[in-house]
Amino acid sequence: MKKHRIYSMSFANVYPHYITKAEKKGRTKSEVDEIIRWLTNYSQDTLESQLEKEIDFETFFAEAPQLNPSRALIKSVICGVRVEDIEEPIMKEIRYLDKLIDELAKGKTMDKILRKPS
Repeated sequence: MKKHRIYSMSFANVYPHYITKAEKKGRTKSEVDEIIRWLTNYSQDTLESQLEKEIDFETFFAEAPQLNPSRALIKSVICGVRVEDIEEPIMKEIRYLDKLIDELAKGKTMDKILRKPS
């Protein structure tokens, strides 16, 4: 099976687009970073190191210290596909991140985005 081209794209090249999307809606880079750290369990220093190395998406998620088990609570449609129905593991992680950034840009609170109990 041929890999999707996004897997080989540099995470560092897409990262500024996440920030731009958030900032256009009055959100911050630190909130984007918090979402990424929550999803992947990277520390801020390790996240910045991964960005400097310009690793691809596949490596970025493969090297994540621990993917947050609460990410399974992310249920919705992203890019016309139900995220919970995506079977390819790396694509599912990418879409989880896309969905969280969308929620940030739509004004959801960080507690709701990070699936914290009320």
